Amino acid sequence: MNLSLESDKAKMRSHTSRIVLIVCAAAALVMNLRAEKQKSKEQWITSWSTAVHTPLTFPGLPPTPIFYNQTIRMIVRPTIGGQRLRVRFSNAYGTSALTIGAASIALTDHGSMISPDSNHPLTFGGATSIKVPAGAPMLSDPVDLKVTPFAELSISIYVPDHTPATTTHFWAQHDTYIAGPGDATEKSELENATAATSWYWLSDLEVASPDRAAALVTFGDSITDGVGAKHGEYGDWPDQLARRLADTKESQNLAILNEGIGGNRIWHDGAGVSALARFDRDVLALPGVTEVLILEGINDIGWPHMKPRALKDGVAPPSNPFAFETVSSKELILGYEQLIERAHQHGIRVFGATLTPYEGADYFSQDGEVVRQEVNEWIRRSGAFDGVVDFDLAVRDPAHPSRFREEYQSGDQLHPSTAGYKAMAASVDLATLRGGSR
Repeated sequence: MNLSLESDKAKMRSHTSRIVLIVCAAAALVMNLRAEKQKSKEQWITSWSTAVHTPLTFPGLPPTPIFYNQTIRMIVRPTIGGQRLRVRFSNAYGTSALTIGAASIALTDHGSMISPDSNHPLTFGGATSIKVPAGAPMLSDPVDLKVTPFAELSISIYVPDHTPATTTHFWAQHDTYIAGPGDATEKSELENATAATSWYWLSDLEVASPDRAAALVTFGDSITDGVGAKHGEYGDWPDQLARRLADTKESQNLAILNEGIGGNRIWHDGAGVSALARFDRDVLALPGVTEVLILEGINDIGWPHMKPRALKDGVAPPSNPFAFETVSSKELILGYEQLIERAHQHGIRVFGATLTPYEGADYFSQDGEVVRQEVNEWIRRSGAFDGVVDFDLAVRDPAHPSRFREEYQSGDQLHPSTAGYKAMAASVDLATLRGGSR
């Protein structure tokens, strides 16, 4: 037996093994570097968003909540999916720093329960807690979590300090769950939780961009916010439009973002700051937005004509506090032109929607109806918008055009029913979206 030959073979095998290990390690290093480089070039798209505002103080609404040593679990439903995501919180209307003691995100099971093994802590520069300065947003670090379109997500925050909810969105599309005392962000279910209908300090969810992904903002008031649709069923027209888009191949990967605020107006504050004041934050600043559809102005027309009995439950005030905030059709048109110009400066296409009927509503007036008709005529014929959606035509009663078709109104002659919202969503020409021609 040639021991020298066997020794040489063993050395060769050992040398070959080392080479293989070095090559594999180098390949793994290259792959990791490529992955890190790819992550550094990630394009983020807003997949879910809401317009934050100060707490609403209309008669009949609950007082502003104050949180202390409690966990808040909020449910959102993104309209496009992805493999990585991050969450933006907002202390836009806070007068002092907001302390988030802990935060997490998970797939929703049902109610306040989350899917097993899907909960991920949210960090901020690696830290598990953060103080968000007054007036500021705060973006979490990215999280690896596969999310499919229309899958509900549970975003939980722990609020350790005595904190009024100064930055909120009143009309959430799903119940929010509140529990305490203590940090329950890691719990699979919040025990003895109470339900609310608002989001608190939560503004956006972003996903690492799928191919050709983009976002369309639906910008407006309560009719965009979904008032009149059954709570928790996503019956508002933006959600129903998103479902239509999901079934259309050429329009897939277009997120629909709902930036409606109930009671909002173009020219005046009241229910949130005016549309002119919030447009930059709620449209222009959102990553991935390529188009915006504007449906706003009916509150500018109606509020100055609001009947006193509609302002206070049981007690009529001596006068309408909004009576001196009348807005003409010329002023509304100027407001639209301002929004169009600002969007175009950012390369965003703008669709205008006609104002829906409102005869029979508490704040209807013949003078206001004249303004609505003048505004709608301008929206249809001016050519100022990149496209027009005729919501008025979609829901009005052909025999009485200043009113809704009965089955399309929710009972107050102002807000559509779920069927009315469906008709509105169906009236959007999908071929005009994603850069299509008029």
